[in-house]
Amino acid sequence: MDITENEMQFVLLVFKSPETEYNARGISKKIGISHMGALKIAKRLERENIIISKDRGQAKFYKLNLNDEYVKQYVKFLLKREAEQSPPYVKRWINDLRNIKNAESALLFGSLLKKGKNAKDIDVLFITNDKNFSKLKNEIEDINAINIKRLHPMYQTKEDIKNNIEKEDKPLLNALKGIVVFGEDTLMEVIK
Repeated sequence: MDITENEMQFVLLVFKSPETEYNARGISKKIGISHMGALKIAKRLERENIIISKDRGQAKFYKLNLNDEYVKQYVKFLLKREAEQSPPYVKRWINDLRNIKNAESALLFGSLLKKGKNAKDIDVLFITNDKNFSKLKNEIEDINAINIKRLHPMYQTKEDIKNNIEKEDKPLLNALKGIVVFGEDTLMEVIK
């Protein structure tokens, strides 16, 4: 199956916005395509059981079918593809962060994704647990000691993320819209 850029953006938008229910019109505005284009993508994804729709009034609202193993692999592939297609400066940080051992997942977000080399610091969401927290902090300190730009970490446990999604915590929801460095399975488990 060929995956178009618009389909990729559609699926990733729905995945990275657990706080929002999207219909075709809302998705079309977010990814910059026509309403009919978004509807066409939605119908194709629904036929393939990648998304599930729920009727509300005249509109259909979509969410990913993350209980299906194929869909999990599909989303994982798209998250990896997004990271691989990042600009070179972002990719440099992705490669550095993949050496982190004491986090279950990491996402780059914030000014780095918008400003590239002109970002003042590197915002990273780390999903970790209490047992590995102090070791992860040491890893971050070591990275910050040798780099010109400092990592600005946001530490969360899986439980913290679930709670902050429910509370619609703006900083966390913003971080979830970033690029996944590693730990796609952990992130899917938490968002599901």
